[in-house]
Amino acid sequence: MRRKWIFLGPLAILAILLFIAIGGVVVLQLWNWLLPPLFGWRQITFWQAVGILALCRILFGGLGLHGSGRSKFRRRMAERWEHMTPEERERFRQGMRARCRFGPPTSESQGQ
Repeated sequence: MRRKWIFLGPLAILAILLFIAIGGVVVLQLWNWLLPPLFGWRQITFWQAVGILALCRILFGGLGLHGSGRSKFRRRMAERWEHMTPEERERFRQGMRARCRFGPPTSESQGQ
């Protein structure tokens, strides 16, 4: 088991460096190919491209969390929904409609 980790550590570091190098070159080439002719912006260096890649990863990709909280929330809500009776489900729907102001609750629409 220990030998496996000895080989995986350097391999993981190499993979990260390879991703940074290839990603930086791709961002650099796309930026320098598209943006100066289209918008008149300056060309960038490799390290600026790596910075843009990191910034995009932080802003749009998260920091490796990939929606773990969201999936837990959905799973919990699905479990709760399965255990509700039809009356409890309808009461929950009415409460959500009232909170989110998504149309009138069903009790008001039935009375009109």
